This record gives sequence, C-alpha cells and structure tokens, in this order.
Amino acid sequence: QVKLVESGGGLVQAGDSLTLTCQASARTNVQAWFRQAPGKEREFVAAIAWLDHAVDYVDSVKGRFSITRDNVNDRTYLQMHVLKPEDTGVYYCAATDSAGYSTTRTRGAYEYWGQGTQVTVSS
Repeated sequence: QVKLVESGGGLVQAGDSLTLTCQASARTNVQAWFRQAPGKEREFVAAIAWLDHAVDYVDSVKGRFSITRDNVNDRTYLQMHVLKPEDTGVYYCAATDSAGYSTTRTRGAYEYWGQGTQVTVSS
C-alpha cells in the first residue's frame, strides 16, 4: 500500500503562482494530479511517468502548469502559474503501479490517492 500526502495548497489571487507537492511512501510507475471543484466531477489535470518522465496535461492548464517528479525522494510537484478562478478546487495526488508505465487520464486506473489539498483562486 502506497501512501500519498499532498501539501502546498492555499488562497491566492488570479495571476499568482503556487506549487503543490505530493510525497509518496514508495516509488510508483505513474503519478498524477486531479482536481475537483464544488459540485463537479473530479478531473484529470496532469500526469508523469517514472520511467521516461513523459508528461500529459489537460488542455486547460497547458502552458501554465508543470508536473515534475523527484525519483530519489519519491516526490511529485505541480507548479501552477497564471492561476485563474476556475482552477479553484481540491487537488488530489494519485498514483498507479498497475496500469503500465505510460501516463493515463483515467481516474479508475489510479489505485492510490491522497487526501487532497485545497487551492482557492480569488478574482
């Protein structure tokens, strides 16, 4: 069982930057970030593969968010720039060892989840 702990959320203004950190208790093949706004489904944001560091982003964050991972310390980061009010939500770290070595946007493919960290962007 892999444990994931997120940190770094907070209240910021539109246009600001924020970096989220996910600390894993062990290495996993793929790590990702999802987010859930009030009253909405949890959606994929970004993912990164352990083996080749391949990345994937949802279109709405491309060019503004960057996902990286530190394989030595089993950490994944989500750097968020030019934040918008629509980026508000609870951000969850997710990981999988059972879906191969490639990134995936499918929520059900991730068997490990963190508790989430709140990001609020005011206009």
